[in-house]
Amino acid sequence: MILAVDLKNGNIFENENGQMVTVINYQHHRKSQSRAVVRVKLRNLETGSIIETSYRPEDKFKEVSVEKRPKTFLYADGKMAHFMDDQSYEQLEFPVEKLGDALKFLTENMKVEGLYLNEKFFNIELPANLVLEVTSTVPGVKGDTVSNMMKPATLSTGLEIKVPLFIKEGDKVRVDTRTFEYVERVTQ
Repeated sequence: MILAVDLKNGNIFENENGQMVTVINYQHHRKSQSRAVVRVKLRNLETGSIIETSYRPEDKFKEVSVEKRPKTFLYADGKMAHFMDDQSYEQLEFPVEKLGDALKFLTENMKVEGLYLNEKFFNIELPANLVLEVTSTVPGVKGDTVSNMMKPATLSTGLEIKVPLFIKEGDKVRVDTRTFEYVERVTQ
């Protein structure tokens, strides 16, 4: 059993409705003169839908053990994403709508972790950070390296994020896959 106050981003558990969910965002709130509340943003692992709810810190949930197996993303063809199991070399199809935002980070031959619940492939786990190339952005102006202003940029996967003004087309940037935020410029 896991207490609501012990939840962390990425935890997988069975909620009060019997649904398998993963924690996307977690916040512990306590206002003066009132009880503490744990606010969570959850993703239903079967349907991919997002649920926002709150719990008392003492609420208990059944923690689910998930098996991880290495997979390679091959391609997506509209409705299905195709993966190869790195151990058995079996090719698997997975509905694109269940991948949600993870699809925006996937590139051909990318290594991911396949998540299995009761021997059933139900989702993937991306690395915490990925390095992607900036394919288009507005040009920066000389002297923009010291400000903390941000501008929009499109990455090689089609994902749009905010980057500092000194980033230009062709630069490689590290992106946090959980928050969709720029982390740093990568120089090699």
